[in-house]
Amino acid sequence: MNAATALVTGLEASPQLAENAVRQALTNAGLDRANGVILFLSRDFSRQLAQSVLAAARAAGCLQVVGMTAHGLFTETGWVLDQPAAAALVLGGSFSLAPNGDGPLLSFADASSLPPDWLYAPPRIGLLHSSGLAWQQARSNEDGRSETVIAGATCSIAVSPGLRVLGEALSITEMRGNNLVRLGEHSAVASLTRLLPAELRQRSTLPIHLLGALPNGKTDSPAILLLSANTDGSITLSQPLKPGDTLIWVIRQPLAAESDMRRALASAAAQIPKPAFGIQCSCIGRGPLFYCGDDHDLTAWRERFPGVPLIGAYGSGQLAPHGEANQLWQNTVVTALFGETHV
Repeated sequence: MNAATALVTGLEASPQLAENAVRQALTNAGLDRANGVILFLSRDFSRQLAQSVLAAARAAGCLQVVGMTAHGLFTETGWVLDQPAAAALVLGGSFSLAPNGDGPLLSFADASSLPPDWLYAPPRIGLLHSSGLAWQQARSNEDGRSETVIAGATCSIAVSPGLRVLGEALSITEMRGNNLVRLGEHSAVASLTRLLPAELRQRSTLPIHLLGALPNGKTDSPAILLLSANTDGSITLSQPLKPGDTLIWVIRQPLAAESDMRRALASAAAQIPKPAFGIQCSCIGRGPLFYCGDDHDLTAWRERFPGVPLIGAYGSGQLAPHGEANQLWQNTVVTALFGETHV
């Protein structure tokens, strides 16, 4: 195999844990050394980060080690939250890591230090994490950012926002700053409440964390977050709209999200039906905590690509190409399938 993963856990974060993850991945791949390593570490590694990344590089026999710390980690074998853990993807054969190339830039950053130019060309896939630490070439980066290209591979990208549409597009009739006041003849709260599933309409408060609004009915764009439902019937949005604009209310629900994930993987598989490996940028609001104790997005991967190596992490934001630029997502799963380059 030219790629394989390993996920290891321990009672405490240590360089040995990172080293063990790389060594197990090398064993799984049947490799003596790696051309490159994607390494994700739990947040517990912040005090021993430099030593742990260096230990991983020594075990891999190369300096091309790229990654970041995250809320939780996973591979195709399982996931880990709230426990010291290290996940490694080792690359061999024709696969390697390079500072630039034909494929999308795999990009990691602290959520507070996202460079503005990352939202423009070249295409990127990536993960943001609040207070995240990042490294490349086996050295931690003080700016909390790292980036690399998977060389020797073709790539197909799947984006799964996991949203269920509630009703049709509605016209905004009144805004007050970021407060959405009225849509048509209804207050914002009344407009949304009447479209909710019956079990949610009975609740005394709106499940704001599960709801959003798609501006101008664009289902291929990120939803605007809802910040609060106010006593005057208005809803505070994370960004302003204007009267005359339209929006579609959306909700995040496990069944809809799982179905959307399967759709996204099927779409990406049309280009690469038998990937050599995958890299997944997920969200802490989309994994096991969202699916009530298991990661159904990971299950969808296993069923679509049984036995294919996958490495991923749960962060607070995701990057993916969108038209001629890159788009920042939340509560979304961005998956990159990588296959052999055939000349």
